[in-house]
Amino acid sequence: MDDLKHFCKAPRKPRFTPPAGAVDAHCHVFGPAASFPFAPSRKYTPVDAPKEKLFALRDHLGFTRNVIVQATCHGTDNSAMVDALQASDSRARGVAVVGANVSDNGLEALHRAGVRAVRFNFLKRLVDDTPPEICAIIAARIQRLGWHVNVYFESEDLARLAPFLIALPGVVVIDHMGRPDVAAGVNGAGFQQFLTLLDTHKNLWVKVSCPERLGLRGRDYSDVIPFARTLVERFPDRVLWGTDWPHPNMHSHMPDDGDLVDVIPEIAPTVALQQALLVDNPMRLYWED
Repeated sequence: MDDLKHFCKAPRKPRFTPPAGAVDAHCHVFGPAASFPFAPSRKYTPVDAPKEKLFALRDHLGFTRNVIVQATCHGTDNSAMVDALQASDSRARGVAVVGANVSDNGLEALHRAGVRAVRFNFLKRLVDDTPPEICAIIAARIQRLGWHVNVYFESEDLARLAPFLIALPGVVVIDHMGRPDVAAGVNGAGFQQFLTLLDTHKNLWVKVSCPERLGLRGRDYSDVIPFARTLVERFPDRVLWGTDWPHPNMHSHMPDDGDLVDVIPEIAPTVALQQALLVDNPMRLYWED
C-alpha cells in the first residue's frame, strides 16, 4: 500500500511536448506537515508533497505554469497553497476552500496571493458537504473579485446537483469530467446528460483530467480517452487539463505523470486543440485580470 500512497518519484520524460506556456491546471501541494499541519477533521493523511517537488515536476514535464487546488486534507487553511503561490514568481494561481465565515479581507488577501476560484467538494468520502445554500452565498460573494467556482462531484450526483450548478453565477468549472461511469461508455445516459448540461449552459467548463482515477484498466487509459476527446472536441474553449499530482487516495495504481502527459495528444489530437486546452483556456481563466 505504500506504493499507492507515495507519488511517482521518478516520472519519465513524456514523448509529447506541450506547447509553449502550457498550464497544469489541476494539481495540489500537501504540507510539508511540519510547516503546514493537516486539518484535524481530514479524512485522509497524505505524504508530504511540497511546492519544490511540484515545481520540479512542472519543469520536467515541459509545463510553464500551475493551478494549485486546495486539498481537503488541509481543510479551509489555505496556507500551504498560498505559500506555493507566493514562491511561484506568478507562475501559479490558486483555487481555495473557504468557509461561510470567511471575511472580505480574507478573500482579498487570497486574491493578492493569486487565488482566482473557490472549490466546493461533494465527495463524502473526502469531505463533509458544505450545504448548497452556503455554497451559493460564497459563490455570490466572490463575483466582485472576478473569481469562478470549481465543483467536484460523482456522476450519480449530477441530477441532484444540476439545479444548484446552473443557478451559480459566473463560470463554473467541473472537475474530472464529472467522474463519468466509464463502463457505461460515452453513449451512456449519465454522460449524455452531462453533455446536454454543458451544451445548454455556456458558463460551465470541465477538466478533462484523471484517467488514472476513472479508467477500469489500470495504466491503460484507453477506456477514458473517448470521454475526454468528446469534451475537448465539443467544447474546445471550455476545457482544462491537469495532472492531479500528487494523486492522493489512489487504490488501483500510482500513475507515472509522463504517461498522463502522453494522453494529451490522444484527447486533443490537433495543435489548435492542444493550444486551447493547455494555454489559451487556462490563461484566459486564471491570468487575465
